[in-house]
Amino acid sequence: MENVKDAAAAGVVADIEKDLRYISSIIKQKGREILSQYTITPPQFIALQWLFEFGDMTIGDLSNRMYLACSTTTDLVDRMEKNQLVERVRDEKDRRVVRIHMLKEGERIIEEVINKRQNYLESVLSDFSYDEVLQLQQNLSKLHLEIKPE
Repeated sequence: MENVKDAAAAGVVADIEKDLRYISSIIKQKGREILSQYTITPPQFIALQWLFEFGDMTIGDLSNRMYLACSTTTDLVDRMEKNQLVERVRDEKDRRVVRIHMLKEGERIIEEVINKRQNYLESVLSDFSYDEVLQLQQNLSKLHLEIKPE
């Protein structure tokens, strides 16, 4: 096979799509099992992940990243604020702007859950050689760059 069209004709692309769908579903399910040990919901975890990765953001920014309506995100942030996971902070340069800031408890939960998810993946990859893991990582990074919106 010399190109993607050859791979598609041979069904390889269909197999990749199917494998990615199954892997995504299994990892998502395992993530929910891990999350069930905590007092946050999957959408709250996703919001915390965005804040953890990109820092403080407005409700509008968070809504866009999560593909949720602003009103839904506001309700989500209200519950997270009540559980002391985040706080609303006025922007010092423009007092009209309110940013969502993750608190220590939100950080602790994110770090613990991500660590448990990484441990799970490490156990799944335990029969892979270092080179196989490295190649997988490189190929997934390349796919991520190609598929990434923006």
